[in-house]
Amino acid sequence: MFRPRVIPLLLLRNKGLVKSVRFRNYTYIGDPINAVRIFNNLKADELVLLDILATKEKRCIDLDVVRQVGDEANMPVAAGGGIQTIQQIKNCIHAGAEKVVINSSAIRTPDFIKAASGEFGNSTIVVAMDVKKNFFGKQYVYADGGSRSTGLDPVDWAQQLEANGAGELLVTSIDHDGMMQGYDLALIRKLSAVVEIPVIAAGGAGCLADLKAATVTAHASAVAAGSLFVYHGPRKAVLVNYPTNDTLRTLFSPS
Repeated sequence: MFRPRVIPLLLLRNKGLVKSVRFRNYTYIGDPINAVRIFNNLKADELVLLDILATKEKRCIDLDVVRQVGDEANMPVAAGGGIQTIQQIKNCIHAGAEKVVINSSAIRTPDFIKAASGEFGNSTIVVAMDVKKNFFGKQYVYADGGSRSTGLDPVDWAQQLEANGAGELLVTSIDHDGMMQGYDLALIRKLSAVVEIPVIAAGGAGCLADLKAATVTAHASAVAAGSLFVYHGPRKAVLVNYPTNDTLRTLFSPS
């Protein structure tokens, strides 16, 4: 039975773990290393670690944090934030990341993805795509931490990224981020239909049923979530959590 990957998405801000709502209103969650230890014990499939200030501050993700997480984690780690050069990718991998996540640099220099996948193999290169609707309901790709519209159509951009050698797409709906009301299934479905590489759905998961909807209804290859795995209950008490493998197998088993 196919069981999609279920991936905690950890956001770093000033070396602390935070959660956002629509890429704003950041809430401090705690120490990322403590969270990684808990996800180890809960046997999470993978982790995605993103430094959300790195691009704005014109630097790469803190390699010391990547190294600490890589040393601690018992699962594959994808690290991203401000990555612009082949050397920075090498540094992240040497620090312990199995994959790197690239976003704004792919938009500024599309050939960078070709060079990166040629150097490291496309299985190492995850490209993050942040998507938001404008006033008229038209969706565009955003860059620089969701602060700048690129004017790129998500479908066209996804196809270009695949052609350039991206190994996976991490697709986040900015409008759904942190709302815990479900993924943007229409967006994920559209992108999954036009590329053959894995599409990881992100932004909006509020319950386990949302994970299933993203894969069964929208055909995502994997699902990532932040709030779902750090909050508990209607008051959003901070409690790092992750479903058991038996729970996930039951969730994704054919009805």
